[in-house]
Amino acid sequence: MGGERFMNENIEHGMSGQQIQDVMERFAKLEKSLRDELANADAQIIALKTEVKNLNQKINELTLENIVLRTENQRLTTENRRLTDENERMKRTLNNNSTNSSQPPSSDQKGKSANTYNTREKTGKKRGGQKGHKGTTLTRKTVEEKIENGEFQYKREDRGNPGGDYVSRYVIDLQVIPTATELRFFADETGKITLPEEYRSEVVYGPFVKAMAVALYADGVMSNDRIRDFINAISGGALGLSTGSVYGFCSSFAAKCAGSLRRIKDEILGASVVGTDATTMTTNGVQTYIRNFSIEDAVIYISLMSKNLKAMEGIELLTKITSILMHDHETALYHFGGDHAECIEHLIRYLIKNTQESKNLWSDDLVKLLVSMNTERNRLKEIGEKSMPDETIADFEAFYDELITRGRAQNAATKGAHAKNEEKTLLNRLVKFKRNHLLFLHNFHVPFTNNQSERDLRKGKNRQKMAGGFREPSGSQMYCDILSVIETCKRKKMAIFANLVNIFNGVPAIF
Repeated sequence: MGGERFMNENIEHGMSGQQIQDVMERFAKLEKSLRDELANADAQIIALKTEVKNLNQKINELTLENIVLRTENQRLTTENRRLTDENERMKRTLNNNSTNSSQPPSSDQKGKSANTYNTREKTGKKRGGQKGHKGTTLTRKTVEEKIENGEFQYKREDRGNPGGDYVSRYVIDLQVIPTATELRFFADETGKITLPEEYRSEVVYGPFVKAMAVALYADGVMSNDRIRDFINAISGGALGLSTGSVYGFCSSFAAKCAGSLRRIKDEILGASVVGTDATTMTTNGVQTYIRNFSIEDAVIYISLMSKNLKAMEGIELLTKITSILMHDHETALYHFGGDHAECIEHLIRYLIKNTQESKNLWSDDLVKLLVSMNTERNRLKEIGEKSMPDETIADFEAFYDELITRGRAQNAATKGAHAKNEEKTLLNRLVKFKRNHLLFLHNFHVPFTNNQSERDLRKGKNRQKMAGGFREPSGSQMYCDILSVIETCKRKKMAIFANLVNIFNGVPAIF
């Protein structure tokens, strides 16, 4: 209709039919071209919409994949951090030995060099006793003195034909001869016979057998059944001891030690410095502890179920100590005693380990400083000085402070989270407990280390390894009481076995 109207209008304006026809054809072609373009545009729009849809779907898939990868990356990062920390921790543990931790030398790896922090050097001397060292070998003079004062029973055997010249030699030996002593208790004026409590049984064992059992028990290398077997063996099987008898001897001895233990405690309370330490034991399958209190001439052992503050408050001896307590940085002990000194050897182990792990030099320099402090102190003591000059102490302490300042700076660049945190903790300890670490400079009565107390605990460790733990806490305390008396007798150079016999006979060993 539009074309017809167009034609009619143009005829009226004088256009020829051919012209109108040409215009109409062009118009038709244009219309067709526009319709084709429109169709193509619609197809392209549909294709673009499809592509957009596909792209959106792809974006969603990639977004989801990205979320999954981010989550996995976060998990792997966390796992890597954990493994890195674990690796560092394991390296720290594997690198522990007797020079940088509390582990005993027996646990060190084969080939590890000896401790060098105490500046020990090879002297080049031959092994064995050195010139000027007093030996312990028996001499003829000593043997004859012991024969004269009754310590040795004298016997003589002639070899060859008597009457001519001879050369004599002494053979020192022991004889174990089972002896049965009959004790007859007669009636008094009233006809009554009174038997002491220990003789209620018709057959009892004497103090020598009991003392031997206690001595072997205290040594800690034999269980009760092995003690029984040993004593029965040396008696030719005549005694017939039982395991219960051995335990009974030890229990009786511990009960008879009460007076001696009181005197040991009094000695410890009167000392100016008391060393203390604790070691683990097993009681009825549970980890327990033995704590000791040591001075030069005495030592006492206490059995504990724990070594926390509450358990320590239950130790009557500890609550009464007003002197200096020497220990290995047990912070719970700071609630007791009049003052505190910390074992420098124990501190040196931490410093050595820090140098190994952090690679920082301040801790190695501090080890050298502490050793030089002790060297100077020992030099002054050897020439009879009773104290260190104030200016010398001030110089030492100033260098101590300077090394801590260096340590703070070096710690900022320390690699490894564990090493960094442990080093920071050590630096804080060195500041907070500086006075306790350096008390040996100010007081020559304070030892450089707590070695005496640590050595005193080795008996307990030997027992744990060789004879096992205890069944009951009472058994652990019984062992502690026995060991306290025997080790104190050793300190005082007293005849051990004779005093064990005396205690069974009612005579205290420690006066």
